[in-house]
Amino acid sequence: MKTKLLLAATVAAILPTSAMAQRAAPAAIVVVDTDRVLRECGACVAATAALQAQQTSNQARQQALVGPLQTEQQSIEQAAQAAQALTGAARTNAENAIRPRVQAFQQREQTARQELGTLQQNFESTRLHVSIQLNRALEPIYTAVMNARGANLVVSTDARLAHAPALDVTNEVLAQLNRSTPAVSITPMPQQAPATAAPVPPATPRPGGR
Repeated sequence: MKTKLLLAATVAAILPTSAMAQRAAPAAIVVVDTDRVLRECGACVAATAALQAQQTSNQARQQALVGPLQTEQQSIEQAAQAAQALTGAARTNAENAIRPRVQAFQQREQTARQELGTLQQNFESTRLHVSIQLNRALEPIYTAVMNARGANLVVSTDARLAHAPALDVTNEVLAQLNRSTPAVSITPMPQQAPATAAPVPPATPRPGGR
């Protein structure tokens, strides 16, 4: 009986130590103001200016295309209203004269829509490409700063309620990003080449033509 009690006491004494050993290491956290990094880094400032210029250019092109189309649409509508006031052959001739104008207008409108759609797609693709490049550049920097500080977790300021100033490593991240990535490519995402189908081997003729 005493042996059982002694064994139970020994197990009870060992369990807390084992449980503590199995616990994860306490979190050592550093904090980064990612908004500031992406706003102030040299490559970010240049990319933002380039994207704004591209957007302004797209808007100017849209106005250049839409303005004449609106003018032509109004002119066609006025001609159509005037044709409705006519009768007989005069009305028929007027409607026949309007028809090719309508067809030409529709073609120009479709062409303008396609061009503006392409411009917007390129803009969105370029913005995505810039974001991907910056995120890829930041990943090893976060790891390096985290290791240098002896931390095991990096948290964005967007995901915290409060933190001690000593935990903030924004300046370190910003400095390393400026050194490692002074610029990024302001171009649309690279197009992936379509997969090439494997060549089909020629059929082996069977004896007897079968």
